[in-house]
Amino acid sequence: MAQTTVPVGSALARKIYGAALFARIIQAPSFTKTLTGDAPNQSSAEGKLKGQTSPTMPIVRVTDLSKTNGDTVSVDLFDTINGKPLVGDRSAEGTGEKLTSSSMDIRIDLLTKAVDAGKKMANQRTVHNLRGVAMAQLEGYFPRLYDQMAIVHLAGARGSLEGRDWILPKASDADFSDIVMNTVKAPTYNRHFVTSDASGGLAQGGIGLNSIANTDFLTLAHIDSLSLLLEDQEFPMPNVKVADDPAASDEPIKGILWVTPRQWHHMQSEGGASNLWRTFLQNAWVRKSYGSKHPLFSGEPGLWNGILVKKLPRFTVRFLASENVKIVTAANKLTATETDQAVAAIGANHAVERAILTGGQSLAMVYGRNNGNGGVFNWMERKYDFERGLEVAGDDMFGMSKLRFNFTNADGSVEPTDYGVMAIDSIVAL
Repeated sequence: MAQTTVPVGSALARKIYGAALFARIIQAPSFTKTLTGDAPNQSSAEGKLKGQTSPTMPIVRVTDLSKTNGDTVSVDLFDTINGKPLVGDRSAEGTGEKLTSSSMDIRIDLLTKAVDAGKKMANQRTVHNLRGVAMAQLEGYFPRLYDQMAIVHLAGARGSLEGRDWILPKASDADFSDIVMNTVKAPTYNRHFVTSDASGGLAQGGIGLNSIANTDFLTLAHIDSLSLLLEDQEFPMPNVKVADDPAASDEPIKGILWVTPRQWHHMQSEGGASNLWRTFLQNAWVRKSYGSKHPLFSGEPGLWNGILVKKLPRFTVRFLASENVKIVTAANKLTATETDQAVAAIGANHAVERAILTGGQSLAMVYGRNNGNGGVFNWMERKYDFERGLEVAGDDMFGMSKLRFNFTNADGSVEPTDYGVMAIDSIVAL
């Protein structure tokens, strides 16, 4: 009796594996998945201009290019009108305020990772299915790559930390710019802060890195300062609204502060001697008890003065003593021209690590069509050495970039601004 088979290397097998692999990657617990929401459309933008609230998440997934050909997608923003109204019968003709907008282009490219699943004797000598092991490796590889690229784009720097966890090479690597695709941009002047004293002071811009001291750890007092800053800033970051959070409208989360494990440790040490740390954790637990099951409230988050605090994965953006860091100075804030700023001589036992404060619509992840079925991920297999060996690979058609737009400030000047993200640098002990 004839039997239908799907041999290794068949087109059907590739399609099945390709679909499953992408599904499992985007569903795997990860930094990027936790922060991802739907792309805003024109109606949601119009709602904001009317003063209405709308659900916002830090990472926006854009799939326009998965439906058509192209390697670039444009993301646009319209500024809010202001100015005095006319009173009485004064003529309004010819006084219309023009709409001002800015846009940025985000490029996509193909990233591929291949794994050798062994030859006949390699598979003969093991009880494991090396093809399945290779697939599992790729399932873990791409989420790590996404997370690292997202953190580096949001932070505006790669830093100097290395290790087995890091897939993304340092910025000095010849392939770095090709892998990240879109330029990693240093934080704009109005979105960059450095801890300047233990009482909670924050210095605007990265120039404070040259005078940061070994006592300038991140504390709960700095989160108080950030909370006030978010309420008082000229270009406010969009609040974060989790879809299933019952308090999203009445008590919006001002932002999600992603701190490094060492920053978290110091905040815990500083607040642990009092009831501050217990209150910090209890606030988040109470917010979760309202009914949200979103992973942002899972684990051990803290909530302080409207800012949700979470621990970053181990992919830390770290700068060592005397290391040059790209910053935007006050003099260059209208052009966002980057210059080098050396970190102060803080010694071998200390370093600077960068926390990331994400609001709504901080970063865009753009996916493009990668196969005939409109999928963005592809699974491939190739036999070699007279079909005795098997090599498998996954590739993804995507790109990402933090969102940056031009806003007209109080002086009437156009100022580039990272739309939904801030960088906060502090000292950590090594």
